[in-house]
Amino acid sequence: MDVHEYQAKAIFRRFGIPVHEGELARSPAEAAEAARRMGGTVVVKAQVHAGGRGKAGGIRLAKTPEEARGAAASILGLQIKGRTVKKLLITPASDIDHEYYAGIVLDRGAGRPLVMVSREGGIDIELVAKDRPDALKKLHFDPARGLRGYEAMWLAASIEDDSEGKKAIAGILAKLARTFVACDLSLAEINPLIREKDGGYLALDAKVTVDDSGLFRHPELAELRDLEEEDPDEDRARSQGLSFIRLEGTIGCVVNGAGLAMATMDLVKHFGGEPANFLDVGGSSNPEKVVTALDIITKDPSVRVILFNIFGGITRCDDIARGLVKALEMKPVERPIVVRLTGTNEEAAREILAGVSGVQSEGGMEEAVRRAVALAGAGGRVSA
Repeated sequence: MDVHEYQAKAIFRRFGIPVHEGELARSPAEAAEAARRMGGTVVVKAQVHAGGRGKAGGIRLAKTPEEARGAAASILGLQIKGRTVKKLLITPASDIDHEYYAGIVLDRGAGRPLVMVSREGGIDIELVAKDRPDALKKLHFDPARGLRGYEAMWLAASIEDDSEGKKAIAGILAKLARTFVACDLSLAEINPLIREKDGGYLALDAKVTVDDSGLFRHPELAELRDLEEEDPDEDRARSQGLSFIRLEGTIGCVVNGAGLAMATMDLVKHFGGEPANFLDVGGSSNPEKVVTALDIITKDPSVRVILFNIFGGITRCDDIARGLVKALEMKPVERPIVVRLTGTNEEAAREILAGVSGVQSEGGMEEAVRRAVALAGAGGRVSA
């Protein structure tokens, strides 16, 4: 779950990470009033779940309240990577001496959080990692014991020479690590972390992603979810116990189990197709989940073929088949459906689907994917 910058800064503030006090504005008038209360130059920042706000014109300086009003008027309603700006963060401007990068991500391969720092902040860190990997220092830490003081100091010394600066950055990194672990985050990022000309250090920006699996421990964080920023179908799927992520292909996938879902998508790409989504119906035998899944997928006009790939362990194949039949009775689907059901009650499932118009059954996973890719390549018009 992503949160807005102003929410991320509030989380950082709880853990002692220095951030600017800011005010939220939803209109040009509110932006002007916030700027008037702050005095001096302010920054008007779009609040959307998207990167590249500055390049898109979503961050502007304003020296007066009237300039803040004008900046707000130009940013509100702006489209940034498909997101419409509906609210703004107004903060005091900083007198920047240097910009750094500091971030923590969950390294799933290592099974530990990974701290990354760079002396080159304020730019796309992905480009730094790609073009100048030596400019990015990395260190894994054990979440059970936290980031040790000497580890934080080693990281700080890699990007700052001044002794007092090292201590300040090390302290911020230690607090960032505590935030990451305590809040069940999968990302905690400060870009840029700045040194101001008066010698102070400040998180000028803040980005936080909360692991959905840990939200049950943090109801106060769950309340920060902005449904307007999320795909309504992804939200609907989540409420029904489905895992759904929209992609850009033409083959709609319905699979049970995240591992099988990823293997299915890999095989689709291997045979020259493109998955339109990741959709895991989970391990339960609830036909209603299939009805919801099919309804969500068929709303996407780019989907040419729907591929069901079910391995029936806990999930019963006959329940999946009944759910599919029920969904087709409620809402007939003109696009072809390729089904591979194997495991618990697979014979019963095949009997249920026998003769159902538009449904093509395959015995093996490879055969099913090949058939789906062929149908998608022909615009969904290949006959069985």
